[in-house]
Amino acid sequence: MTQPSEIEQPATTIKEWVAQIEASLVQITGVRVETTEAGLQVILETAKGETLAPETRKIGNALIADIPNAAIAQVFSQANPIEGIVLVSVTSLSNNQVQVTITGTDAPPVAEVTAEAQGLVLSVTVGDTGEVTEEDTIEIVVTGEPDEGYNPSSASTATRTDTPLRDIPASIQVVPQQVLEERNVRNLNEAVETVSGVIDNGSFYGAPTGSRIIRGFNQGFVGSGINFRNGAPDVDYYALTPIGTIEQVEVLRGPASVLFGAVEPGGIVNTITRQPLSEPYYNLAFEAGNYEFYQPSIDVSGPLTEDDTLLYRFIASYQSSGNIQPFVDEQQLTTIAPSITLNLGDRTKLNLYYEYINFFSDNIITGAVILSDGNLTPRDFYLGYPNLDLLHITTERFGYTFTHEISDNWRIRNNVAVVLSDFVDERGFPIGTVDDRFIQIEALDYDYTKDNYFANIDLLGEFNTGAITHRLLIGFDVNRFVENSTIFQVPNIPDLDLFEPDYDFSNSSLVPDSQFVNTTQSYGLYLQDQITLLDNLKLLIGGRYDWVTNENEIADFGEFGNTTDDPPQNDGTFSPRIGLVYQPSDTVSLYASYSRSFRPTTGFNPDGKAFEPTRGTQYEVGVKTDFLDNRLSAALAAYYLTRTNVTTEDPDDPRFSIQTGEQRSQGVELDIGGEILPGWNLTASYAYTDAEVTEDNVTPEGNRLPSVPEHQASLWTTYTIQEGTLGGLGFGLGLFYVSERQGDLENSYQIGDYLRTDAAVYYRRDRFNAAINIRNLFDTNYILTTFGARQADRGAPFTIVGTLSWTF
Repeated sequence: MTQPSEIEQPATTIKEWVAQIEASLVQITGVRVETTEAGLQVILETAKGETLAPETRKIGNALIADIPNAAIAQVFSQANPIEGIVLVSVTSLSNNQVQVTITGTDAPPVAEVTAEAQGLVLSVTVGDTGEVTEEDTIEIVVTGEPDEGYNPSSASTATRTDTPLRDIPASIQVVPQQVLEERNVRNLNEAVETVSGVIDNGSFYGAPTGSRIIRGFNQGFVGSGINFRNGAPDVDYYALTPIGTIEQVEVLRGPASVLFGAVEPGGIVNTITRQPLSEPYYNLAFEAGNYEFYQPSIDVSGPLTEDDTLLYRFIASYQSSGNIQPFVDEQQLTTIAPSITLNLGDRTKLNLYYEYINFFSDNIITGAVILSDGNLTPRDFYLGYPNLDLLHITTERFGYTFTHEISDNWRIRNNVAVVLSDFVDERGFPIGTVDDRFIQIEALDYDYTKDNYFANIDLLGEFNTGAITHRLLIGFDVNRFVENSTIFQVPNIPDLDLFEPDYDFSNSSLVPDSQFVNTTQSYGLYLQDQITLLDNLKLLIGGRYDWVTNENEIADFGEFGNTTDDPPQNDGTFSPRIGLVYQPSDTVSLYASYSRSFRPTTGFNPDGKAFEPTRGTQYEVGVKTDFLDNRLSAALAAYYLTRTNVTTEDPDDPRFSIQTGEQRSQGVELDIGGEILPGWNLTASYAYTDAEVTEDNVTPEGNRLPSVPEHQASLWTTYTIQEGTLGGLGFGLGLFYVSERQGDLENSYQIGDYLRTDAAVYYRRDRFNAAINIRNLFDTNYILTTFGARQADRGAPFTIVGTLSWTF
């Protein structure tokens, strides 16, 4: 007979209710990973041999098992337990669940789930999923990337293959989706603020575009190869990159021409976009903040057919905002991005996409002017004439990715990417000051079209030569970039009085300034081999040859009073790379590498000979390591990088330039990311950069390169309460430091250092998410970069945004 004391009494307080819930959870006391002849076993041990009932699902090349009503004493993570498996992790979720994630590399893993007296056993094999037919076997279909939190384990940018980061002899940093969402970044420059050696070089008058300095060198402003998207050349400084379609951002530092052609030597930023999913996904969100900011958005995905042969994704958002500066009352950003995936068979897949992004600003954000005493013009001072200012940018992207597995070891891949941008810019900008009071203004009316066409084909295969394993990549690409520009000047603009501004000025007359069509056509052939010499010794070797033609076509130039015509420029360049990785243990990788890059230089020597491309040459060594059972990773790199064939003034004739200049950057970079304790995530970085002029006919040797800080550091950390009534409540803190920089190449003035503080509070429960993000918590007044006549692009003031979202 059951005694009254043995009957569980109903809870009468919250504390008792929580205690009863915790008591009802199955406690997982340990996790073991054991190697078997067929693969491996993941064993979850329970305290009393209790039964676990996992619910499995497929995301990318990962098998995810969600175990309800369970808790784990300590999270578990093990990287590369066997060949073909990247990561095994067991983590605790905030809704009384334990999640097991088993991530494959190239071939999808297969798992058989069985319950035994000791707990739950997942028997995992690697290889052909068609070999397993048991009813309780799960096939993993590659449709995207698994969510690995703050510590992603692989990337594709450095090798064009999905390679574990520890196997890459290069400095590559991945900014994962969770970091992007928890920081609530608004543009690409904000997205890479947590990466060492990457500096915000300003955005285009409030538009969601921007330029970056990587390892001391400006990534560039105009042309193909300034930014990359899914490995293809994307928009330059003047077009649009929406943040809402991005899954993660990968930053490859150092020369990258071996796979990406004509790029600056500091590195590249490659955005990886969100892809259609095989499981239904629906997310609705609304954001609102100060300066009249608001943004509704939608992200929905799933199968359109029962057999998953047709998948879709649709992302759309509308953003409206004002600004601290007067007259900038209406800035609008619209994004529409549909995509579909056709699974044409077990080995063939076609992904089609389209993006439409439209930005409009009734007036433009004018930045600031640095006065002679080093102070800035007031933050709310408009440096122009509102009747002259307007900015309207439209960018469209469309293309496809086609992949076909010829066999188990060979695959062919074809990409086509088209980016079309229209750009209307009517603006005044300061060109100087008189007595620190009167701002001299020049106004121009720009009308641009920038069209970029890219296509490539890759052949990727794996084979052995004796005991040595090869992963071979052979590819060919073609890129055509066409820029059509018409520029008019607005004459007779009066100076603007800083103390008593009079904005009552308008002038509809325009004076033709210039008009041209610039076309750059390039072809590239590349070869790469990832060689596994031993289990702990890997060699990467590759080379690329590019043929580049640049042509300036003068269109209707006679009416502009100029009939100059430049002959075409033709360049052919070889770019090599070699790197070695040695792994003395499962958690440490040591590497060394040598790489080169190139970027065409338009123009001619005094003798009429076309300029040679600028060349980048880098030597790098580094170490990558894992801590805390592979939950936390760190990467330390040291490099020596030179940029040669820099144009400098001809000492015999200042009207011309010659290519005798050289610039050098050397430094150390440290990046740390991952989970310190359950719920406590962190990403941190530090960079020491010594970038200076080493040869020049005019600029003194030893001058520092402009806008490059000697020291840069960042920290973003979050903590989420894991259980109890406050489970799902989290807090975030960000610190971003940039030291003093030079304002120009002559080092005639300096830009002060700054420390910016960001913060966040959020709450996630089941499918509901609420967050408050604050950028520049203490309203620090700081400069991002400078250009022109002591003109500055300054950081945004205190900004607060609240978010509500639901996922179904």
